[in-house]
Amino acid sequence: MSESEMAMLGHGGMLMEGSPYSIPSRKLTMWLFIISDAVTFGAILFAYGYLRVATPDWQTPFNSASIINVATMTFVLITSSLTMLGAVDASKDGDKPKALRFLGCTMVLGLIFAGLHIREWFGLFNQGIKLSSGLFGQAFFSITGLHLLHVLIGVVALAVVARKYSSGSLTPGHVETTGLYWHFVDLVWMFVVPLVYLTNIAR
Repeated sequence: MSESEMAMLGHGGMLMEGSPYSIPSRKLTMWLFIISDAVTFGAILFAYGYLRVATPDWQTPFNSASIINVATMTFVLITSSLTMLGAVDASKDGDKPKALRFLGCTMVLGLIFAGLHIREWFGLFNQGIKLSSGLFGQAFFSITGLHLLHVLIGVVALAVVARKYSSGSLTPGHVETTGLYWHFVDLVWMFVVPLVYLTNIAR
């Protein structure tokens, strides 16, 4: 029996409402959330780009050390996507211990990313750049703060899924669905880096 068919059966074999698109309802819900969130991030980044071009005295606070830090953050996030893929593949193969190890690695990498991000913020604070210090501060901390919030939510979600998957309450399908969210968060970062960081290098 396929996963989509199992999703339609409740306790005692009673028929339950499933997805009309031959995929589990939870996965469809996640895709709809990702699409709506992508529109939100797209609108925010478009508005940022407009402000960046339209403001002649836009601040450019990033130096080579900042870019090295951003490159490290990007490497960490890409690596976390690979460990998330490993968790999904291992769960589908029925190797629960391996899947849990990969989930643990993904969570640790997410926390490392968050730590590097917060360290970067404090560096900007020391330069006098804050949320209230003009258009750049408002735009930068709003965009990166929203993304960081998504990362932290993802770490919490992974922890919950790992715990319940370990106890048998959740299936490999739940691991895969959570992975979709994590990959989306990583993909958003690939747009944030060139638009928010690389265009603001001090010259």
